[in-house]
Amino acid sequence: MTEENKDDMTDMPEMLDDTSELEALRAERDELRDRFMRALADAENARKRADRDRREAEQYGGTRLARDLLPVHDNLRRALDAATEEQREQAAALIEGVELTMRELLNVMTKHGVTPIAPAIGDQFDPQHHQAMFEAPVPGTKAGQIIQVMTEGFMIHDRLLRPAQVGVSSTPA
Repeated sequence: MTEENKDDMTDMPEMLDDTSELEALRAERDELRDRFMRALADAENARKRADRDRREAEQYGGTRLARDLLPVHDNLRRALDAATEEQREQAAALIEGVELTMRELLNVMTKHGVTPIAPAIGDQFDPQHHQAMFEAPVPGTKAGQIIQVMTEGFMIHDRLLRPAQVGVSSTPA
């Protein structure tokens, strides 16, 4: 063997070491890039989740308070409905005060995204917004029509807070 060939052969293991080291560095680089991209995606998902949670807290954070105020609304409504014409004449200022309180309560609730569901007699029953309290055959009505409204329902933005409680007509006999 010539001297040149001997040098080439001694360089060969060194070249193999350099190649394997280069491959190892490339694999490590690829692994680190993959971990970086995953961490970046996780951070973006966490940001989006936090943003969604913040929006939901803004919109629906008052749900418990609104639900607790619904009996106040119902009692004011019952008080106004129970007042006879004679009582309205005798205590006009009191009735007006109750009406103003009721109006202010509804304004505050509306300001915070709480809106009433007020079905009318004759409307079609909607299980998404109404709760059937009873069913009765009523002549002159179609099955599924609302025949009585016991309490109004309420929505908070696009979610049902409380369904309207109604009586529904069954198929008339």
